[in-house]
Amino acid sequence: MKIRSKLFVPRPMNPGGVLGMYSRTTTTTKGKTMASNAITEDTAVLDVLAEVYQAWADNDADAFTSHYTTDATAVMPGTFHADRDAIHSYMAAAFAGPMKGTRAIDTPLSVRVVGNMAIVVSDSDIVAADASDLADARKARATWVLVKQDDRWLITAYANCAR
Repeated sequence: MKIRSKLFVPRPMNPGGVLGMYSRTTTTTKGKTMASNAITEDTAVLDVLAEVYQAWADNDADAFTSHYTTDATAVMPGTFHADRDAIHSYMAAAFAGPMKGTRAIDTPLSVRVVGNMAIVVSDSDIVAADASDLADARKARATWVLVKQDDRWLITAYANCAR
């Protein structure tokens, strides 16, 4: 089984700017530099996260959870959501209430693709609707586990903790 790992120079993935973060892995062979085949999978995985954060910016729980498997889990401080429906209910209530108008800025730290699984570790900043900078943001370190089903990357597990 082939394992591809990429560490990233942190750049925010922010729906207010460019969707997604793209990084090129290069391999040198006899003085020639060529792009790695891992780029396609790494980029596809990060595109899923960019789309999730665009759904967050739109306060759209349907679009947000469309990127999760039906049996996905989400663990956050004090909460556990056992499937996509539970995640949807939580996000719909959050987008209608305390997280309405918030911005989520995600900075991928690493992406590992192992067969049909991918693991992303990222730093997340949740910025209140009325905040002007990141000083008061809720800061978290997140781990995303994605699985490739029918040629589509989907989130199957998510967890975060304070940083």
